[in-house]
Amino acid sequence: MKKFLLILTMLFFSTNYAQEEISNQLTLSEFLSYVKNYHPIVRQANLVLNSSEAKLLKARGAFDPKIEVDFDKKLFKEKEYYNKLNSSFKIPTWYGVEFKANFEKNDGLFLNPENNVPLDGLYSAGVSVSLAKGLLTNKRMAALKQAKYYVNQAKEEQQILVNKILFDASLSYFNWLKAYKEKLVFTSFLENARIRFEGTKRAFQEGEKPAIDTLEAGITLNSRKLNLEKSAIYYTKASLELSNFLWLNNNTPIELKENIIPDLEAKNSVDKTFNIALFNQEDFDIENHPKIKALDFKVKSLIVEKRLKKNNLLPKIDIQYNFISADGNQINSFNSSNYKAGLNFSFPIFIRKERGDLKLAKIKLQDQQLEAKTAKVTIKNKLNSLLLELDSFDNQNNFTDAIVRDYNVLLKAEERKFFLGESSLFLVNYREEKFIDAQLKAIKLENKFFKTKAKLFKEAVFTINDD
Repeated sequence: MKKFLLILTMLFFSTNYAQEEISNQLTLSEFLSYVKNYHPIVRQANLVLNSSEAKLLKARGAFDPKIEVDFDKKLFKEKEYYNKLNSSFKIPTWYGVEFKANFEKNDGLFLNPENNVPLDGLYSAGVSVSLAKGLLTNKRMAALKQAKYYVNQAKEEQQILVNKILFDASLSYFNWLKAYKEKLVFTSFLENARIRFEGTKRAFQEGEKPAIDTLEAGITLNSRKLNLEKSAIYYTKASLELSNFLWLNNNTPIELKENIIPDLEAKNSVDKTFNIALFNQEDFDIENHPKIKALDFKVKSLIVEKRLKKNNLLPKIDIQYNFISADGNQINSFNSSNYKAGLNFSFPIFIRKERGDLKLAKIKLQDQQLEAKTAKVTIKNKLNSLLLELDSFDNQNNFTDAIVRDYNVLLKAEERKFFLGESSLFLVNYREEKFIDAQLKAIKLENKFFKTKAKLFKEAVFTINDD
């Protein structure tokens, strides 16, 4: 009996899972920093911004000065029919005004009389203006304005996309943490079950316990082994899932080493990592939310498009006036007595196409404005719901912690009674099962709490703390 009591005293150690060395810990902040800096999809998000900047550069190209040279020559049966050279330099401006300088030199036997110019060529300098359609707004102006809005929109959408990746990565980390804690619980209680089985078996061999107790202790031991095996597989899968977000600088994926463990005290740093420690919905400006700003840039772009379509209702009236001179070296040789002018007018009678385009532009704009209003309400409601959920989780965690502590007290009390011979192995195992179940529920609730924090980070679109 003394040997059996000595073995049972070994059971009276803390049943809380053991803490490991923190030197091998991968904290949430470190993990998300790796993801933010090296994950290919995050880099892909940068390409969206680069693409928008390239489109902006392309739109600005419509205002680049342009040099044009047109040369045409015909030689047939040793006769030069014509030899025509026409070169020009154009400077487009923001509004529907374009400045132009031109040099023209033509000769030949069969040259069209209107192309006759002095022997040294003919110089001209002037301007072309759109008086109605295209004056205050035109395609190149609209394209440049929209390209600027697209760049700003891409910056906001890039932040949203990056935070989506960080959100998915944080969920993977929290699942990994949950799996690790569950594995620690089953590892700890497996040792309890093994010691209790060995003690019961030895007591049976000495005639102090019936055989049925060894059977019950053996069933408990095998159940603990089964639970540990399941938790080990779950932990391995969670580790592999976490590895999907780990990359090196040269786009090389890396696998998580077995000795790397999660931060068991992540609850103390999750707010700092997500930068949501001081979040207050009353102080939160919805207008600064990246999604709202992105939608606002879309609205502004559609307003530009609507103005362009509205401008197309005007008639096309283009005029040009050019001073001409045979001596391009003398500025004063250009005067109003020598000029070349032109007028171009066109206007569709029913303007049905233009009216249809304008109506479609107005519909797109209204649709985008309604989407922006809906998005504001949706974001506010989501944030409010998440904050209420987090408050509830605080209360639930307090209740769960109290339940875990109480079950631990009950288990220790039952073990003492068993030690004194006033209880049975069945009751000890029952108390232990309840204690294990309470710890697993606490881990599961903590995991939900972490995921809700991550959702708040995603919906409010914060930036992670890299410190």
